[in-house]
Amino acid sequence: MNPIKVAIIGGSGIYKLDAIKVKNKLTVETPFGNPSGEILLCEIDGNEFYFLPRHGVGHKITPSEVNYRANIFALKKLGVDTIVSISAVGSLKEEFAPKHFVVIDQFIDWTKGYRKRTFFDEGMVGHVSNADPIESSLQKRLYDACQRAGVTSHLGGTYICIEGPQFSTRAESKLYKSLGAGVIGMTNVPEAFLAKEAGMAYSTVAMVTDYDGWKEEHCTVQEIMEVMKSNYTFAQKFVVEAIPELVKNPISFVPENKYALMTGQELLSARHKEILEVVLK
Repeated sequence: MNPIKVAIIGGSGIYKLDAIKVKNKLTVETPFGNPSGEILLCEIDGNEFYFLPRHGVGHKITPSEVNYRANIFALKKLGVDTIVSISAVGSLKEEFAPKHFVVIDQFIDWTKGYRKRTFFDEGMVGHVSNADPIESSLQKRLYDACQRAGVTSHLGGTYICIEGPQFSTRAESKLYKSLGAGVIGMTNVPEAFLAKEAGMAYSTVAMVTDYDGWKEEHCTVQEIMEVMKSNYTFAQKFVVEAIPELVKNPISFVPENKYALMTGQELLSARHKEILEVVLK
């Protein structure tokens, strides 16, 4: 049986889409504790992939409470090397309208330091280049899938990640817009950075729900939720186009974590070695 290399990390509504069949639920142990939930073995027309609900089943984990290290480690432990992130975002650009998808290429980290953001700590030091956190070949494939699915989409844009769970003040939103960010969310950092450390290809499809706070119009949470329901309809079409094609024709990329480790082998603990055996394999 061919190994399963592709995974989706997204909202719990994604795996309930009509086109997706859930075949099994896997409990994966990690040195960092429990992932957000069981990892679902799913299938679209015979093409198998994993799905991990980022906020847990029923959406019960806040962005700050997500165990990002456990999530990425668990997927890598299962053999995944390609991650598709599906995330709801606010827009900081007029052209990125609600119900549009943005296949982003950069991140700005505006979180507050509460999140564990590296596999290299507690006596083990490692550095991985994060100049290009998105794998460009995967990004282009996902954009093409959006086009085939008939989703109004944009190739490229910067995602600024805030702590949450509150949405931005109007003053904050205008500041983020002035930085050149295109969309705003609460979850893709450090998720993308950890995937990079683990030598995995990662790309985000950001589903726009609203114009955040910069535009002189008020949008209620209830209105945002209504747009999200519509976005899930488009997400189903996108997933049906993207996942089978990625399974049948895997992307080719060069992991950038090969020379990450700085600490001498003689100084590594058993826990360090357990982590490296998965992260650097």
